[in-house]
Amino acid sequence: MKGDRVEIVVDAGDTTRTYEVVASRAGRRVETAVRRGVVEVSEVTRSGSVVRTARFMATRVLALVEQPVPREDSSEAAARPLREDPES
Repeated sequence: MKGDRVEIVVDAGDTTRTYEVVASRAGRRVETAVRRGVVEVSEVTRSGSVVRTARFMATRVLALVEQPVPREDSSEAAARPLREDPES
C-alpha cells in the first residue's frame, strides 16, 4: 500500500548508513526477501512487476525495520457510516 516503507540499517565500516524503500504510489507495496546471503527490498506494483530493488549483503545488514501504513480495522470501518445524513 502507498506509504509502506522499509528502513535498512547497514554497517559501512566505521559508521552505519540508513536506507529507505517506500511504496511511492497507490497500489504499490514493499516486499523483502533474503536469498543466498543477500537482502533484497523491492517496490512492487499490483501486477507483480518490480519497480526498484535495493540489495545488501546480509552480513552487513544490522536492522531491517518494516513500517506499514496504519490501516483501519474492519470493525471500525463497519461501525462508521459511509456518508453523513445532513438532516441528523
